[in-house]
Amino acid sequence: MKLVKLNNMEDTTKNTEEVAVPAKFQKIVSEIEAMSVLELNELVKVFENKFGVSATAVAAAGPLVAGPAEEEKSTASVELTDGGANKIAIIKVIKEVLGLGLKEAKDLVDAAPSMLKVDMKKEEAQALKKSIEEAGGKVTLK
Repeated sequence: MKLVKLNNMEDTTKNTEEVAVPAKFQKIVSEIEAMSVLELNELVKVFENKFGVSATAVAAAGPLVAGPAEEEKSTASVELTDGGANKIAIIKVIKEVLGLGLKEAKDLVDAAPSMLKVDMKKEEAQALKKSIEEAGGKVTLK
């Protein structure tokens, strides 16, 4: 395959490897090979909409992920960093919000710093943090 570099740079060639296609995908691959660029673009859009994926996220892995326009996470992990002086109030909050038994909630508070919940919705994590801090504990969202 011949590649042409832009900005008046010299042409370069690149060898492509033969890819073994399993028999069950032969028909699909041959149909894709016969498509025009516009048809492939349309197919990619259908896959993105149908399966909720993005072809650009896979292709852009690396430097673009850590760019300045990084999206804010929609989830957070809640870590109890200090049980505070009034551990009973914090145990009650953790027991109620996380739906734990009394022993499990007490063990989490006694083991502080301890991870209470991983990948909570950010709003729920903020509410849990506020409840624990009102009871006298210290929480970190990660």
